[in-house]
Amino acid sequence: MTADRQTLVAGVDSSTQSTKVMVCDARTGEVVRSGRAEHPDTTEVDPQVWWDALGAASGGLLSEVRSIGIAGQQHGMVTLDETNSVVRPALLWNDTRSGQAAADLTDELGGPQAWADAVGLVPVASFTITKLRWMAEHEPGLADRVARVLLPHDWLTWRLLGDDAQPVTDRGDASGTGYYSATSAAYRTDLLSRAFGGRAPELPRVLRPAEAAGHTPEGMLVSAGTGDNMAAGLALELDEGDVVVSLGTSGTVFGVSETQPADPSGTVAGFADATGRFLPLACTLNAARVLTATASMLGTDLAGLDRLALAAEPGAGGLTLLPYLDGERTPNLPDASGTLLGLRRANMTQENLARAAVEGMLCGLAAGLDALRAHGVVARRVLLIGGAAQSAAVRAAAPAVFGVPVAVPPPGEHVAIGAARQAAWALSASRSSGPVEPPRWQGNATVHLDEPTSAESAAGEQARQRHAEAREQVHGHAEA
Repeated sequence: MTADRQTLVAGVDSSTQSTKVMVCDARTGEVVRSGRAEHPDTTEVDPQVWWDALGAASGGLLSEVRSIGIAGQQHGMVTLDETNSVVRPALLWNDTRSGQAAADLTDELGGPQAWADAVGLVPVASFTITKLRWMAEHEPGLADRVARVLLPHDWLTWRLLGDDAQPVTDRGDASGTGYYSATSAAYRTDLLSRAFGGRAPELPRVLRPAEAAGHTPEGMLVSAGTGDNMAAGLALELDEGDVVVSLGTSGTVFGVSETQPADPSGTVAGFADATGRFLPLACTLNAARVLTATASMLGTDLAGLDRLALAAEPGAGGLTLLPYLDGERTPNLPDASGTLLGLRRANMTQENLARAAVEGMLCGLAAGLDALRAHGVVARRVLLIGGAAQSAAVRAAAPAVFGVPVAVPPPGEHVAIGAARQAAWALSASRSSGPVEPPRWQGNATVHLDEPTSAESAAGEQARQRHAEAREQVHGHAEA
């Protein structure tokens, strides 16, 4: 179906690696055109890079688009001065220099439970509040210039609206800062002030889920926007019992809940979603890059890694890879490194190492799934998304490792499509005097993976057990 000029909406995914733009039919969700531009591979970046990438990715695509939504990588720290100029390059979620700041903040408030009760999460290096503490301690001259703090999607939304606009955000992305309470729908400026040298910079206004941020100078409606995981949840139209495992640069496990968990271990972050519910989430720093790094080490590409992993028996002959290649967020081990355990002459093969990489990546996410269950999230099936979900070896191993039915939605840019769905929702709400539900876009093209054999299930359980034992060993050494 060809979308007419009244029904075109756009969604933007400004991620760690790139900007993707999807233009969709507001009624059906059909993607009618798309664009992409790359970002530098770094943990800090001038936000202007995102704006330039948005212009490059959307060039020629936004004609007749009536509404646009921005979904951005969570937790990034964008600092502006009194003139709204950027004070320093934005620190991204995967920048771990604030690990000590996270530990200090946790202790200062009275421990992990105090933070979980206050904002639904326990500080780790990923969260914005810890980056602000790091800046206050290590760059005090720059910190003194900071007048307001935004998240990546907030900054892009503000740029779309024009420099005179009031910065805004949504409850979903705000819930990942460490200074916003989704249960009380209010900023915790006391926590922000504690982190930032005794003062609280200005923060963006938090919009309701279907509330519009405003219009671009050209007249295009701009939705509230949200964080990347919240947008993926919108695209997948999650119901109770659905748990998403996303295998991108990072790995995430999340589902929807009517209540916010308060996990003092910090494994489950009690984020808000983009619809008014909550989005309990566990995140690992290491996901798809575990596969690309292992493929490079073995002198092959991802297709070659698939072939090697599929040639190995489930369980990888007893090899266990703890893939903390870039440190780790869950568990909170920012300085950890990868560990390969169980090496014997009989299992030292390329095939087993490839299989151990696949299973190690999945076991880290399976531990997150267990943590979500422990905090009340119902898991009837796993929806496997992200670039690594297309791997044949990942699909072969996932049902046994997760222990529940696994389905793979059609490949697509779920974050950008979720942002487009929010834009369609905001457009409908702007034309209605009453509550409006988001449009239903999901089709029936989901692939349901085969259930594992009993032998495969046993091997998956053994791999998870070995991974848990290795995790405890490494975590214990780190604490010592």
